[in-house]
Order: sequence, then structure tokens, then C-alpha cells
Amino acid sequence: MSGAGKGTASKVLEEFGWYVVDNLPLTFVLEFLDRIEGTDSEPRRLAIVVDVRSLGFDRHVTSLLERFDGRPRARILFLEASDESLVKRFNNVRRSHPLQRGDGLVDGIERERRVLEPIRGRADVVVDTTTLSVHDLRHRLEPPFGDPGFDFHLTVESFGFKYGVPVDVDMLLDMRFLPNPHWVPELQRHTGREKPVQDYVLADPSIEEYLRSAVTMIELAMTGYRREGKRYMTIAVGCTGGKHRSVAISESLASRLTGLEAVEVHVRHRDLGRE
Repeated sequence: MSGAGKGTASKVLEEFGWYVVDNLPLTFVLEFLDRIEGTDSEPRRLAIVVDVRSLGFDRHVTSLLERFDGRPRARILFLEASDESLVKRFNNVRRSHPLQRGDGLVDGIERERRVLEPIRGRADVVVDTTTLSVHDLRHRLEPPFGDPGFDFHLTVESFGFKYGVPVDVDMLLDMRFLPNPHWVPELQRHTGREKPVQDYVLADPSIEEYLRSAVTMIELAMTGYRREGKRYMTIAVGCTGGKHRSVAISESLASRLTGLEAVEVHVRHRDLGRE
């Protein structure tokens, strides 16, 4: 989506060692690929960055995507953000939306969502940048596009339901069935990263079986993802505020997954500190 952080993501990919081709007319991108493929000049890691402003987008984007069909190492990264966030970003830079056509900003955003819906549906990685800082975006892109040495990348992300469910997740675990440390006065000010809260949450008699089942389910999903050529997965773990239960369970789940062979595990606490 226009305004969703394409420029920032491009810089992050360059830091990770990708050769970034940004906003070339798509007919030139196809010619570029023809010229470099199989030659000494072909980069080891190539990122092609396009949006609806790219010349020839309507005519050539389907051909560009089809060129990489069936290649297991080729992936589509789709960046999006909420309407409110996109409107604010366009207003801050005093720019009109490329599909605004004399109407309001929201009209342009809605048109772009409709145009890009088929591509979003094909995307391997969808990142919602609404609440992400530059630092957060870098951490979000590191598992799928950073160090290529691992066979599989897992991200375990805690969140609070009252702040909204993350959109860019593959599996969601709801921890609101557990007793809430928020209502225990001596635990209220602590977080799920701290031992008193972890001990309280993990003492629930049902949680050990739950975590064993979750690990089994994640391993089964990873097997299927590998078969389909996907090498990254995000597990979202939610509770009411994203401070106690989801954080404690994310830390415990990540520690259990860390021992899996050739799997890199990242932990992110989206809403920790918001209360």
C-alpha cells in the first residue's frame, strides 16, 4: 500500500544484503531480469519493489509475479497499514494519494486496496506497519529476510486483544482462559517477563498440556509450510492487555521451540508497556 513503509523496508532489505530494485517501470524490470539471469552479474538476493505508482503496473505486474511461480525461494512481501494511519502519513507529507483522482484520501486508499487485493492474497509475508517504528519493522523483516542460514524462522508475538488482533500472523493462541495476574495486587505492576508472573501463569494445571499441544501443532504446521516452500511462521499469543499472560506464555513457548533443529526463534511483545 502506498504510504505503508516501502522506502523504509527497502533500506532494511539493503542492510540485510539484498540488491534492491526500487520503482523501475515494470517493463524495464522484466528486461533487467532477462539480462542478469544466469550471469555473473545476477545478485545472490534480489528484491524488486513496486507499487501502484510504478509505470506499467496494470499491464505487467501479473507477468512479473508469474515469472517466479514455482520457485520455492521466491517470496512476496506485502506492506499495509490502517486507513487512519495512511491518511495521517499522507497528510504529514502533504501528498495526494496516487489513486485519489480528485476525491478524498480515503477514496484513493479504498481503490488501492481493491486493486491490490489479489496480490495480498498471494503474499507469503504480510506486514501491518500501523503501529511499527522503524526499529520494529526491521525486527519484523529479519526472520523471513535476514540471515539465510536457518532452515525455518519462527516469530512468537504477544499482544493485547483490546489493542486489536495482529493481521500478519499464521496461528493465534488465546490465553484469556488463564487466571489474570492483573487482579492479584502484588503481581499487577509486574510483567510476563518477570518470574513472579511467569510462576503464577504457568502454575495453572491446564497450561502444561496446552503448551505441549501447541508445540505439536506448530511442528505439524512447519512440516506443511516446508513442503509448500514457506520458511517462516508467526504465532500470535493474546490476552486482554498484552502485559501478563500472553507475555509469559510467549516466553515459555519460545523456549520450547528454540530446541528444534535448524529453527531460529524470535520473540516480540507488541503491546508490552502500553498500559
